Amino acid sequence: MLNRRLIRVKVFKELFGRVVQGSDSLMQAEKELILSCNKTVELYCLLLGLPSAIKKVAQARIDAGLKKFQPTAAEANPNMKFVENKFIEILENDSSFNHTCQTKGLGWAEYDTFIKKLFASIVSKDYYTAYMESPERSLKEDMDLVKKIYEEELEDNELLEDILEEMSLYWMDDLSYVVNVILKNIPAIARKGVVEVPKTFLKEDDREYALKLLTKSIINYDEYTELVSSMVSNWDLERLVATDLALIVMGVTEAVTFESIPLKVTINEFVDISKYYSTPNSKVFVNGLLDRILQQMLKEGKIVKSGRGLVE
Repeated sequence: MLNRRLIRVKVFKELFGRVVQGSDSLMQAEKELILSCNKTVELYCLLLGLPSAIKKVAQARIDAGLKKFQPTAAEANPNMKFVENKFIEILENDSSFNHTCQTKGLGWAEYDTFIKKLFASIVSKDYYTAYMESPERSLKEDMDLVKKIYEEELEDNELLEDILEEMSLYWMDDLSYVVNVILKNIPAIARKGVVEVPKTFLKEDDREYALKLLTKSIINYDEYTELVSSMVSNWDLERLVATDLALIVMGVTEAVTFESIPLKVTINEFVDISKYYSTPNSKVFVNGLLDRILQQMLKEGKIVKSGRGLVE
């Protein structure tokens, strides 16, 4: 499930936390990293359970209207299209998926207020009105509505972000990525009629990559920090932004450790990460300094690249 970009982010957070805390326990660091990666899969399951939770709110509203002494015409003859959504039924009827959610405590029962606000937002949108008024009844249309909910309602949803932060600190920066994975997987769920919970890593060697990048960064942190210091004239380590330093150390570590990853990829990845986790000027600083260090180490033979297009 996790791509290399998200793995790098999680390694960066763990490394930075270790540096700030002054902890050098490799075993504990590895344990925390894998836990953080596995938690992303749990967030996937939690968010995939949202449509079912929204449907329950919709059904409760219909039931309340039918019980009124003098219901309106709309309440007496409710539009059942959303609560009979075939894609949501797939999610509700997948016993294995629901067992996983129940076992790990991944549900929305404690956040009824949020689900009601979310449903109110959905009902107010044109895409929902068009769906409810359309005479078509198909799995594709039902699937497309659910996709629209993920696309329109979850990005920049501050209440949802607060809830996720309350549930788990590991989820603070995973929301956008997980939503995109869900959107990508929805057609397969509709086609197969089952929910396949993704593995933590896209490829088996990604787990090894994550652990090696973290451990090598911790082990060589002091050495690479001195290297950074020697390359920055008129600066001392105390004046370097701590996040920049951690990112550059990770960049050097990746370049030295993984022969199959091109230097350009390494530089671009850590420059991009610096845009989100450091200062406004960090991307220029990280890009320039990391490139200088890697080019020097390449000339000295401390970095060896193998494979097509890796040495430039």
